[in-house]
Amino acid sequence: MVSDRSLEVLRVIVQDYVASREPVGSKSIVERHSFGVSAATIRNDMALLEEEELIVAPHTSSGRVPTDKGYRVYVDHLTDLRPLSGAQRQAIETFLGQSVDLDDVLARTVRLLSQLTQQVALVQYPSLTKSRVRHVELVPLAPRRIMTVVITDTGRVEQRLIELPSDADSVFLADVRTRINSEIEGLALLAAATKLPELVEQFPREQQPLVAHITSTLIQQLAENRTDRIVLAGTANLVRTEEDFSGSVYPVLEAIEEQVTLLKLFGEVSLDRNGMSVSIGRENAEFGLGETSVLTSGYASSGGTVARLGVLGPTRMDYSNNMAAVRAVARYLSRLLGDD
Repeated sequence: MVSDRSLEVLRVIVQDYVASREPVGSKSIVERHSFGVSAATIRNDMALLEEEELIVAPHTSSGRVPTDKGYRVYVDHLTDLRPLSGAQRQAIETFLGQSVDLDDVLARTVRLLSQLTQQVALVQYPSLTKSRVRHVELVPLAPRRIMTVVITDTGRVEQRLIELPSDADSVFLADVRTRINSEIEGLALLAAATKLPELVEQFPREQQPLVAHITSTLIQQLAENRTDRIVLAGTANLVRTEEDFSGSVYPVLEAIEEQVTLLKLFGEVSLDRNGMSVSIGRENAEFGLGETSVLTSGYASSGGTVARLGVLGPTRMDYSNNMAAVRAVARYLSRLLGDD
């Protein structure tokens, strides 16, 4: 049985090792922390922690470093979520508040989160398989060129420039736009894509090739919007912490390039009562990320769907600061998208 003092020793070992990347010994613990006991007593506590496989000696006669199990106990029982500073909260609101659409806000989110944590930041697009069409717009740019715009209830705006086979005036385009929206507004993306071909028959024969060209493009856009994907930033942070990985960091870099892997990882996490999930080391082995920790939270879009965002980095990371940053950004993102 590990005593309360031994758990406090584990706490300072984690904190000191994260700060210094150097194994932590009993002498340094006594010198740096106010336990009020001798180095011999601290050594006994460390021996108990080692028996429980919470710390390990990386080299003979060295100090100790946390194991994956030790980090797990630290995160579950010992870590304190330090609130973000007023300046950090203001930076989140200012930077994300300047976003112009969903693509922009998610790109800004990962850039900001990677800067706040110095880790790889990831954000999942809202689950577009459940999205519905909010509105379709056809914008004339030239007699034979238009922009098609698809807006979903999750806030995503997808635009495409297309060349038409013949001229299309504004009156004709307004008619097509009105009929499209009357048919598919409020429908799920798959249902909308299935409905669009029926629209062609509503127009005179001479206009049908032009309408078919427009609806074909819209069907492609709706199909692309159904694809779940993840945006990430800060991969250079992994290279800067390469010493925290045995052998090479490149297997980790290869693993995070696989969208399917990351989507599966996000899909299997379950959030705790604080809206957070932390998976550590070997818990991520099946994803090729056995030497990393992944901190995740959820955010809600205006369509009500929940997606994930988080950070990924070496197990030697500042869990308290990173968890606070992930949770704060997730909460602000929910408020921002919920207002759209």
